Amino acid sequence: MLIYKVVEIGTVTEDMIEEVLNRWSSKGWHFDCLQFAMRESSKRPAMAFALFTRETSPGEEKP
Repeated sequence: MLIYKVVEIGTVTEDMIEEVLNRWSSKGWHFDCLQFAMRESSKRPAMAFALFTRETSPGEEKP
């Protein structure tokens, strides 16, 4: 069964994105995509969401 993990990134910087990707990848999650939430008044994202997936065996508890 495929399960998903969504991680909110409140401070969107290169360092913070790298930290989130490295942290969850090292825990066995596979990076799927990165979505940005934009503000109309700024070209910089207000926040981002990193999506990860992980395959589990039938009967295995959600991590």
